[in-house]
Amino acid sequence: MHPSTERVVRAFADAGVRIDVVDIPEGAATAAAAAAALGVEVGRIANSLVFTAGGEPLLVMTSGANRVDTKAVGALLGATVKRADPETVRAATGFAIGGVAPAGFPAPVRVLVDEDLLSYDTVWAAAGTPHTVFETTGEELVRVTGGTAVKVTG
Repeated sequence: MHPSTERVVRAFADAGVRIDVVDIPEGAATAAAAAAALGVEVGRIANSLVFTAGGEPLLVMTSGANRVDTKAVGALLGATVKRADPETVRAATGFAIGGVAPAGFPAPVRVLVDEDLLSYDTVWAAAGTPHTVFETTGEELVRVTGGTAVKVTG
């Protein structure tokens, strides 16, 4: 198992959640690619998008069917929200873009979870690499990440 994936498995295990990692050989760097490979609707893919809010890293877990409205999220947080560059993503999460998982970071990161993810029985999230995913629930994403469920679409 890739060391990045091991960090994700360990982070969820530390929270009392066992996850089964699925390898997607052709890759799952986008929500559409992951949904096609898994045979699920794109809304069940939990995209991990890293932004900065007031200069601090912010992870937004959004449904693959949605686009994050940075102005709406910024208004919610009272800060300017901008897409993070690849170096910031790696420094904040320990993962490369395309494989950012919801947990297993080197230091705590503020997390917002798209409330639409809570409407599905299960969702799929990246497991630390562009080729690995795992099934979980929106509620577990909120609990394990210490995140807040909010509307991220404006």
